[in-house]
Amino acid sequence: MIQTLARRPMLPLLALPLLLAPAPLPAQTGGAPYSVDGRGFARLQDAVDAIGDGEGTIRIAPGYHRDCAVQTQGHIAFVAAEPGRAVFDGGICEGKAALVLRGAGAKVDGIVFQNMRVPDGNGAGIRLEKSDLTVENSLFRSSEEGILTAEDPAATLTIDRSTFSRLGRCDRGLSCAHSVYTGNYGRVVVTRTRFEKGSGGHYLKTRAAVVDVSDNSFDDTQGKATNYMIDLPAGSTGRIVNNLFVQGSDKENHSAFIAVAAEARDHPSRGLAISGNRASLSPETSWPSVFVADWSGEPLSIGANELGPRITKFEKR
Repeated sequence: MIQTLARRPMLPLLALPLLLAPAPLPAQTGGAPYSVDGRGFARLQDAVDAIGDGEGTIRIAPGYHRDCAVQTQGHIAFVAAEPGRAVFDGGICEGKAALVLRGAGAKVDGIVFQNMRVPDGNGAGIRLEKSDLTVENSLFRSSEEGILTAEDPAATLTIDRSTFSRLGRCDRGLSCAHSVYTGNYGRVVVTRTRFEKGSGGHYLKTRAAVVDVSDNSFDDTQGKATNYMIDLPAGSTGRIVNNLFVQGSDKENHSAFIAVAAEARDHPSRGLAISGNRASLSPETSWPSVFVADWSGEPLSIGANELGPRITKFEKR
């Protein structure tokens, strides 16, 4: 176990400033916190509206921003002027998220999202309702949900070099929230990203038809009342490769690390490739678990994975 944990991938180097940098000062009041092509804006929504149905970048100044915006058109990049020091802290639009995205496409780079909570229990840093989204070098923490999407079978969600920490919930009699939860998107790509310290639900739950989940770490050692590391509830094809998984001892459901088609068979799962991963149980854990639990009944492509003691490779359910 010690050897396995010592070899685990830690936070991507570019993401380390998100956790280690000093807390930013409050957003400047004497200058504009948001800028587009040199024009300053006091409100994020005004900067979004200035781009309209065009294409542009909103640069976000360091500081705590208790603000939010809804994008309904155009291609917009939301970029921190200093990665890890632009913090969206608790501001919610439409009772959903700090950023509600339903334009023609978006990118989020270097931003911290925290303390997102709403009455229905799905307060998120980002609510993606349509179109492609790329998230890079960003941090989602201490919220009900990190990223939550609607359905867009023609679109792709890409997450790279980011961190999801202290997210998820299953309480108050409401539907569970998760660190990342996507609806029926065409493709979900998650690379070089860290999931940790979940506070309920699953770490990555996606109803996408195709997934590409590679070179990530799922560290559940400090999780509380968590469930699966990866849940593909409607079935998926694609690949889950070269990830590190450590299951913690405070679980609501410890029966599996990866679940395939546990709720429906909306997508085929034949040939889903799962290989090159390393999985272990934390030292405090007493139960056995299953690495891949499958409800699809289709032949998955499970290759060589390094599994610790008391972890069964595969179980048909």
